[in-house]
Amino acid sequence: MDEYRDAELAQKFAREIHRITTRPWKIMEVCGGQTHAIVKYGIDELLPKPITLIHGPGCPVCVTPLEVIDQALEIAARPEVIFTSFGDMLRVPGSTTDLLSIKAQGGEVRIVYSPLDAVKIAEQNPAKEVVFFGVGFETTAPATAMAVYQAAQKKLTNFSMLISHVLVPPAIEALMSSPNCQVQAFLAAGHVCTVMGYEEYFPLAKKYRVPIVVTGFEPLDILHGILLTVQQLEAGRAEVENQYVRSVCRAGNQPAQALIKKVFQVVPRKWRGIGEIPQSGLGLAGDYTAFDAAKKFGLADRRVDEPADCMAGLILQGLKTPHECPAFGGKCTPEHPLGATMVSSEGACAAYYRYRRPGGAENQ
Repeated sequence: MDEYRDAELAQKFAREIHRITTRPWKIMEVCGGQTHAIVKYGIDELLPKPITLIHGPGCPVCVTPLEVIDQALEIAARPEVIFTSFGDMLRVPGSTTDLLSIKAQGGEVRIVYSPLDAVKIAEQNPAKEVVFFGVGFETTAPATAMAVYQAAQKKLTNFSMLISHVLVPPAIEALMSSPNCQVQAFLAAGHVCTVMGYEEYFPLAKKYRVPIVVTGFEPLDILHGILLTVQQLEAGRAEVENQYVRSVCRAGNQPAQALIKKVFQVVPRKWRGIGEIPQSGLGLAGDYTAFDAAKKFGLADRRVDEPADCMAGLILQGLKTPHECPAFGGKCTPEHPLGATMVSSEGACAAYYRYRRPGGAENQ
């Protein structure tokens, strides 16, 4: 990856951004992976002061609503259940506890590296109910869809999924239609576009007159994406561009998209700290609804209030930064998080805690 972290070329991009910038601009990076790269490598500190980078809601762990976390906790605590999940969900706080604590108390919670691992576990444990926690943007949806498809083909009646997949374009639409929106351009998440392409961004760029640049995750990717974005803003253009050409094509991965459409349907989805966004999620469709764990365990349609002292919603909307939260680094830490933005590996609060506080990793 050294070629995408070349300091001399990074400075060249930064100098060009300084040269062409004549006005203040506010640019949102959608993905939490981009946020971590920006904060870790000090990319924002290379930019001219008129440019503000706003951290967006692109961390799927962070936006998983509290009631879904509570559903996961209730299912995982059942003695007949093997609950499987990616490791980044185990520390996410629910109303009273988290999955790691459920595991410590004797719940059979297993970390898996693919949803297909959970299908194998179901095959190997026919006397147990095996549940996979399906969380993520479009990037991880094909693997989840394949697991459900395989479970159906194998006629596994002891396998189900707790689904909380979310979609990026409706989130951009919700942000831009908000009266409090300050965003003038977007750096779109390259891994999402690797799967879905970027056709869906053209109507958004046209409707809201915002440049949208598909960008990778290395320092040079992000600086190049910012340069392309500022060039558009300064010229008064609002187009969709693809910086991440080594991984993304306009049409995306069509077989993966076909599998998603076969297994899932687009549904309204609540985003933690933000609220319900129309047509912003994926839910199981048709015969595949038999694998819906929330329905199988009678836990659908619950509503839980967010903790009042957590500013995650404002941070996910780009209206506040982690440093503006009174609880940051004191009442809220990675060991004792109030919200998912502090514990997730892609959360903005976690990035600031690690790289932008006295004694953090960047200062050690």
